[in-house]
Amino acid sequence: MNIFEQLLQEVKLPKMLPVEFTVEKGRIAREEIFPILHKALCETGLLKRIEQGKTVAITCGSREIRNIDEIERSVITILKEAGIKPFIFAAMGSHGGANAQGQLEILSGYHVTEETMGVPVVATMDTVLIGKTDNGLEVHMEKNANDADYIIPVGRIKPHTDFRGRIESGLMKMLCIGCGKQKGANICHMHGFPAMSENVTKVARVVLQEKKIPFGIAIIEDAFHNTYHLEVIAGEEIEEREAQLLEIAKKLIPVIPFEKIDVLLLDEIGKDISGSGMDPNVTGRSAMLGVSKPFVERIAVFALSEKSHHNGCGIGSADITTQRFYEDMDFFVSYPNGLTSHDPGSMRIPPVMPNDKCAVQMAIHSCTQYDQAMGHRVVWMKNTLCLEHFMISENLREEAEKNPNIKICGEAVDFPFDEKGNLRGLPPYRYEYGVHKKAKDN
Repeated sequence: MNIFEQLLQEVKLPKMLPVEFTVEKGRIAREEIFPILHKALCETGLLKRIEQGKTVAITCGSREIRNIDEIERSVITILKEAGIKPFIFAAMGSHGGANAQGQLEILSGYHVTEETMGVPVVATMDTVLIGKTDNGLEVHMEKNANDADYIIPVGRIKPHTDFRGRIESGLMKMLCIGCGKQKGANICHMHGFPAMSENVTKVARVVLQEKKIPFGIAIIEDAFHNTYHLEVIAGEEIEEREAQLLEIAKKLIPVIPFEKIDVLLLDEIGKDISGSGMDPNVTGRSAMLGVSKPFVERIAVFALSEKSHHNGCGIGSADITTQRFYEDMDFFVSYPNGLTSHDPGSMRIPPVMPNDKCAVQMAIHSCTQYDQAMGHRVVWMKNTLCLEHFMISENLREEAEKNPNIKICGEAVDFPFDEKGNLRGLPPYRYEYGVHKKAKDN
């Protein structure tokens, strides 16, 4: 028994109840994506904006977007059928260790490769200076995209994790930071997150003015990472329409559905899950935007997602983590991201516990603001994308039963620690980014 186990052995762990949380879901099936995009491009006449035989650079970013491979493939197929020459480029700032090979590996993890797409998939950190904003910011464009005749941004529109504004995460940010690579991302972050919405907008306006952007593909996802909305937007309408779509996206992101919890346990965080590793819009904790519902006092994170490719940025928002997270985090992959965003806080590492059990116990033990009569209110989730099924402590039962969107779907159970003191996953479910499958008996 190590010193942490000795000091924490008296900490009592609550039994946990499995619950199902129902919010509005996306209904676009994978097989519907090509017909939707084909109809939109043909009926609007936007496809005719691109001359036959010309080259088109299509963005693909670092966030995992459900069906992104099918969306990219559909656009490619439509363009090729029209006699156009498309290719995909890695449109991301400093992710993948701020190097081309690392960024290609991220795309490969999303099944976006030359073999699966049928066109070149390229990456470089080289950029070309294409102009300046009216407030003096340089505007950079990825070299391959700059050499193409046209550029088509493809991206998800959603509330940003660290700033608020008329424009947050979406096609404008893709044109600014994705297309600008590490150099462009660094410039845009220079004045901090309070200025981000304005800077993203100004930089993207220069790109829209200087480059041929016939249209963009906007994606909205629901709270469970399902495709909710797909829309083709004319280039000159991107800014205005994105602002409208952002309001729709905001309504689809619920917070954890309790007024107050004391401890939040997350199986994993990662850059594929959220730009902040864990989505502050869900947890109510943001280093930039402050604290909001559900007012969590302690957050413990057990592991780093595989698709994050060892990028542990965001762990600074947690209070406790584990040895396995620490060993999986690569500073040479993570720190370029934090340096580019001018945010040392994202690179901070909280206390490291030898296993998950000690992390849970430390989170509970270190709480000071809990209701002693009620006990510690605990929520245990796979990650902040997995809001459909999660676990709550028994003392949250009454509040859960009053919420028409929450269903208790099983009996209370003990935390399933293995012989090493690590958790085996949320019973009775296993998760794959919004796809919830009943666990096998083994």
